[in-house]
Amino acid sequence: MNDKKEVRFFSQDIIVRNQEENPNEMIVEGYAVVFDSPATHGFTEIIKKGAFDKCNMKDVPLKYNHDDSHLILARTRNGSLKLEVDDKGLKIRAKLIDTTSNVDIYKSLKAGLLDKMSFAFTVSEEQWDVKTDTRTITGIDCLYDVSVVDTPFYDTTEIYARALNSLDSEKKKLDNSRAKRNLLSRKIALKLKVEEIIEGGI
Repeated sequence: MNDKKEVRFFSQDIIVRNQEENPNEMIVEGYAVVFDSPATHGFTEIIKKGAFDKCNMKDVPLKYNHDDSHLILARTRNGSLKLEVDDKGLKIRAKLIDTTSNVDIYKSLKAGLLDKMSFAFTVSEEQWDVKTDTRTITGIDCLYDVSVVDTPFYDTTEIYARALNSLDSEKKKLDNSRAKRNLLSRKIALKLKVEEIIEGGI
């Protein structure tokens, strides 16, 4: 299991709406995760359907840019944030309370200035295809937060570097395995050759 917290950004539309019965309510909906949708960050990453089956999502906050210094927008613990795993991915629905920061973010969402979502997580199960540099995440252990974000997933971040290190590690394992198999093949070939020589000399 990979216990290092990772962050991923998706360019998914976030929907903002007002309830007909209460036009002053600020409702935000969107997908923090989309299944089977390859995302390329120097390597390709795919989150498979079922990855959240055993995920801890007991207390998940909705944040802005994963920033702990910013007031939390909504939270599952008090019911202001709802999380639903459907066939498409991890869907969020948040009812923002009337604070100055929430109003500012809601207005930015409504104007299209903010249009991306992200989530912070740890991985429990993954597979690497080193031939295509593809990481397939099949199990997510814990969901730390979902976030409204204004910047994409840059390839200079520490998260990116750690993922690339993981890919390099998988490649080294494959290379070591190949080297061991080649050495074993050479040993077997040499043994057979020696036996052939011995048998020919008797």
